[in-house]
Amino acid sequence: MTLPFNETVMEVHDAGLPQVLEACIGALGTGEPAAIAVVLETLGSTYARAGTVVLFAQDQHVGWLSGGCLEPEIERCALQAASEGRIDWMEIDTRDDAALFSGNAVGCRGCQRIALIPLGALPGCTPVLQAWLDGAGALRLALDASGGVRLACDTQCSEARLPVQAVPWSAEQTRWNLQWAPPPRVLLLGAGPEATPLVPALRGLGWRVTVNDPRVAWRERCALAVASDGVEAALAEGGPFDAVLVMHHNFELDLQALHALAATQVSFVGLLGPARRRDDLFTLLPPAAVEALAGRLRSPIGLDLGGRGPHAIALSIAAQLQAWRHASALPVS
Repeated sequence: MTLPFNETVMEVHDAGLPQVLEACIGALGTGEPAAIAVVLETLGSTYARAGTVVLFAQDQHVGWLSGGCLEPEIERCALQAASEGRIDWMEIDTRDDAALFSGNAVGCRGCQRIALIPLGALPGCTPVLQAWLDGAGALRLALDASGGVRLACDTQCSEARLPVQAVPWSAEQTRWNLQWAPPPRVLLLGAGPEATPLVPALRGLGWRVTVNDPRVAWRERCALAVASDGVEAALAEGGPFDAVLVMHHNFELDLQALHALAATQVSFVGLLGPARRRDDLFTLLPPAAVEALAGRLRSPIGLDLGGRGPHAIALSIAAQLQAWRHASALPVS
């Protein structure tokens, strides 16, 4: 059975997908019944949009399709689909006036159409998910109402035709093609006090985060931090990176980092510290390096949200990266 990807593909986004897929790989490793709920379509106002993916397993629930009000029923249906090895569907429609005061009383006027897909019934699923987490390429899902499902990333592919329940809504569309871009990657050069709150904030927003610092004492403060043989090696070992944040709290290390980054094509380079410090660094960089960083360097990094200290700075950096990733018009200084 071959389910093609050559139809119109819906480009979708789910910031929580890395955490969900990591949990999926864990569930597949234990062999416990597990299913993913994938939002295929939405109408009106809904908590989750098309492309949202949630894992339901016996002892796990990773991701959200609502603020929590709808999850118990979705979990029940997902675990049943997982135990029976079949695809099931759910339509959650709260557009009617009566839905405001009955059932879960969600209060949203929208409709979600969801596919429940048993992970254990997809052969070779783990390498596909791992390939996407490793940045090998886009993750693509082809699904049809007759039970055909194909999940692929780069050269990895999982394909099956499964038992299936009838689609419960009047479906003009009987085949869906969804595609998730690879997760963005960010390198933190420096494991200073901001790194500790910044790492979970960025991971929660869907970023794959690497922290690198040559100083042992600083690495001990951040469990994720590793060392490499210079900035060039750090860029090569975990890249390619969409963004690099220079935050050593050390003038010489930051100078070395900027000099190395000038020779790269990294689109977003963030420098921690005031504008005067940036200017001092620029006086010691070759003019060609300063010119190469123009248009890419955000300095001082972060949005002016107010507040002081590591957590406020981490929040401002995460907000700027989130806005940049979603193409908000932000000034480059």
